[in-house]
This record gives sequence, structure tokens and C-alpha cells, in this order.
Amino acid sequence: MATSLLFFNIGGGELFFTVLIIIMFFGANKIPEIARGIGKGIYYMRNATDEIKKGITDSGSAKEFEDLKETVQKGKEEIEEITGAVKRNIKL
Repeated sequence: MATSLLFFNIGGGELFFTVLIIIMFFGANKIPEIARGIGKGIYYMRNATDEIKKGITDSGSAKEFEDLKETVQKGKEEIEEITGAVKRNIKL
């Protein structure tokens, strides 16, 4: 938490003043509800991003990667066959 406060360059007096204004505006009874709502929002946001990451990771299965690897290997072999004669002629 200290690094986030340093990042915004907020001092103790500014933080106290901000908390005082929030208490005056919302009242002491509403602050726990607001904090719970913010916490739930952060929780749902993290879950959503984790699901998106998992979906992206799972979308490329191992079978697809193996097929791609075989295709690239076949292309490489074909290119080597075509260029083999040229390489031999250059070496003289």
C-alpha cells in the first residue's frame, strides 16, 4: 500500500482530509457498503481477466501445435530439396 501512496504522491494530511470528506459525504454507515462494493467489483474483474487468459491459453491445443510443427517441417524439407542442387553447384 505504501508504494501506491508514493506513486500518487499522497501525504498523510492529504489522505486524512480525503477520508474526512468521504465520511462527511457518505456517512460512517455507508463506508463499509461502499468498500464491499468496490471489493466485489475488483473480485469480478480479476475473475473475468483470469477466464479470458485461460480461454486464450486453452484455445491452442497441443494437437494443433503438433500439426503446425509437422507442416513447417515438411516445408523446410521441400526447400532443402530444391536448394540442395544449387548449394552443390556453388561449392564447386
